[in-house]
Amino acid sequence: MTDPDALRAITLDLDDTLWPVGPTLVAAESVLAEWLRTHAPRTAAATTPQARAAIRQALLAERPEHAHDMSFLRREGLRRAMLAAGDDPALAEPAFEVFLDARQRVEPFDDVVPVLSRWARRFRIVAVTNGNADVGRTGLGAFFVGAVSAHELGCAKPDPRMFHAACRVAGVEPAQVLHVGDDPHLDVLAARDAGLHAAWLRRPALAHRHPPDACGDRAPAPFEDLHALDAALSRPLGAPR
Repeated sequence: MTDPDALRAITLDLDDTLWPVGPTLVAAESVLAEWLRTHAPRTAAATTPQARAAIRQALLAERPEHAHDMSFLRREGLRRAMLAAGDDPALAEPAFEVFLDARQRVEPFDDVVPVLSRWARRFRIVAVTNGNADVGRTGLGAFFVGAVSAHELGCAKPDPRMFHAACRVAGVEPAQVLHVGDDPHLDVLAARDAGLHAAWLRRPALAHRHPPDACGDRAPAPFEDLHALDAALSRPLGAPR
C-alpha cells in the first residue's frame, strides 16, 4: 500500500464530512423564509415542501444540464416560485444571497479544527464539493489552498474531472493525493477510479445512511472520525488499525 510519506495533498468533501449539513440547511431555510415573509410575502405563503419539490422536479426535467448546479437550481427555483405567486421575480437574486450567506454558517465536528491544523502543516488541502458551501466563508478557509465546486466546474462527483481539477489546484499528481469523504460511491470509489487514494469517513451520527459494506471489498474499512484517520496516516494506507 502507499506510504503516507508519499502523499502531498488531501482533498476533502465538505457536507457531512467536516460538518453536519442537515442542521445547516434547516437553519438557512429558516433565514430565507423569514426574508421572504418580509420581501415576498405571496411567495412565502405559497412555499411548501411539496411546491418546492415540484419546482425542482420541473427544473431537472427541463434543464438537465444544470442538475449538478445547486446554486442554479435554488436561484431559478426561487424565481419560478415568485412568478407563480405574483411577487417580483427580480427578488430571486437577493433571496438567494440571503440563503447562501446563511448556508455558510456551519458548525464543524469537534475533530475538524485540530486535525486540519495539523494536516495544513504537512499537506496541501483542497475542498471538493457538489454543494454550494464556500469553505472560504465558513471559518475554515485558512486550512485550504483552494476549492473545486460542481457549480463552477460544470460537473459533479463522481465525475473524475472533479478530482483531477482538485489535483491541479494542489499542484500534485493524483497518486500523491488522499481524498476523504462520507459517501462511499461519490467520494471513495469515485476518487479511487480517478487515480487518487481514498479514505471513507463514516461518522457514527450519520452511519445509518451507508452500511459498513457499502463499498464492498473495493475500499478500506471506514474511519469514525478525523482523529482516527490522522493516526492511520502514520502507517501505510489500508494497513490494519
